Amino acid sequence: MLAAKIFVRLKPNVLDPQGKAVSNSLHQLGYSGVVETRISKYIEITFDSADLQAVSAEVERICKDLLANPNTETYDYTLHAMD
Repeated sequence: MLAAKIFVRLKPNVLDPQGKAVSNSLHQLGYSGVVETRISKYIEITFDSADLQAVSAEVERICKDLLANPNTETYDYTLHAMD
């Protein structure tokens, strides 16, 4: 079995209103050293296959078809064997 750990992030040039709100709240709480906050998504998916190539290809399709908007987001992932 393999597990995919997927991170979906906004592209650097895309505004992040949720991240801006968090930064503003942190500043109000006294965290003046915070420069910027970006909000991302983290997804874990477990597969019943140990075929690294096949699972990697499937994760790519899942990210492109559902998890990431190619116009505004980027993604990366790692695959890990499960015990």
